[in-house]
Amino acid sequence: MSSNSRQSWSQKFRHAFRGLKQGVRGQSSFFVHFFAAAAVIVAGVVLRCDRADWYALLLCVTIVLAAEMFNSALESLARALRRDYDPHIADALDIGSGTVLVAAIGAAVVGTLILLGRLGFNPFSGGPP
Repeated sequence: MSSNSRQSWSQKFRHAFRGLKQGVRGQSSFFVHFFAAAAVIVAGVVLRCDRADWYALLLCVTIVLAAEMFNSALESLARALRRDYDPHIADALDIGSGTVLVAAIGAAVVGTLILLGRLGFNPFSGGPP
């Protein structure tokens, strides 16, 4: 990345897309989340989710993938800073992984409630309607 703070918009987007490529490439966790996102999208289509359901599902998918990208950035930075073990860096990496876990669990809960609702099951009523 250039140290010039006056980058054109095309340069900024070029750097952003390079970052997206770097974050996705070689990250097995990203592909697991991407596969889960694809499964959610297929389920949403099959179950004919309405507009509000799609908003919630797509927001959850975006949050999980963004959290995974931030975690990948943190891992890359940690590798650049130190090759040997540092407990502070280990804590930061664990916190980054925990962030992805929180986002994924939240998305799974929201997705499950939405998709079960489309099947006619209301988990808050104790069973099917």
